[in-house]
Amino acid sequence: MDDTRTLLDIEEHHNTEVQKNQVLTLEEWQEKWVDCKITFHQEQGHQLLKKHLDTFLKDESGLRVFFPLCGKAVEMKWFADRGHSVVGVEISELGIREFFTEQNLSYSEEPIMEIPGAKVFKSSLGNISLYCCNLFDLPSYADIMLSLARKGFHYLLCVLSYDPTKHAGPPFYVPDAEIKSLFGSVCNSQCLEKVDVFEERHKSWGIDYLVEKLYLLTEK
Repeated sequence: MDDTRTLLDIEEHHNTEVQKNQVLTLEEWQEKWVDCKITFHQEQGHQLLKKHLDTFLKDESGLRVFFPLCGKAVEMKWFADRGHSVVGVEISELGIREFFTEQNLSYSEEPIMEIPGAKVFKSSLGNISLYCCNLFDLPSYADIMLSLARKGFHYLLCVLSYDPTKHAGPPFYVPDAEIKSLFGSVCNSQCLEKVDVFEERHKSWGIDYLVEKLYLLTEK
């Protein structure tokens, strides 16, 4: 794909079921952290989020911001530094510890008695709480997110678009139709931006284009 304008206007891939049964196990996910195969982590933060941060916050203060599958996302400190409280969930304890270490934040940890084997890591200021447990112990990711949303919520959702017949994932292909199916009954969705994020390393996936889309979901 040489024409970026054409690339960003590309239609959804017709085969949306090809990755339906693809699953990344918890063991595989944790191995990625142990082996430092975390190319998904963005050391400078997610640039689309940074660009649209004011659209998301709408000048509100004291928000409670939820980061599902948070890893060691630097964006969590962005929100905390702006006076918001952050709650994250991540299965990798290594990822959580690395977040606090790399952000030079002291923290405490304690078990969550209601969830066997789970822990919560809290910053000394109390404005960041990261739960080390499996988010997918609960039945549906979309249902979880909606159940946590308060009235007037804003939810930023970032997805990737590519030819799913050429790469099995992860990351997985998420078509627009799936977003509407999962969230459309209670959310309005607006695509804030589409960006060509294809890099040389993505050629090893067998694909020739990769588009990142940032959606803003709001209450209907």
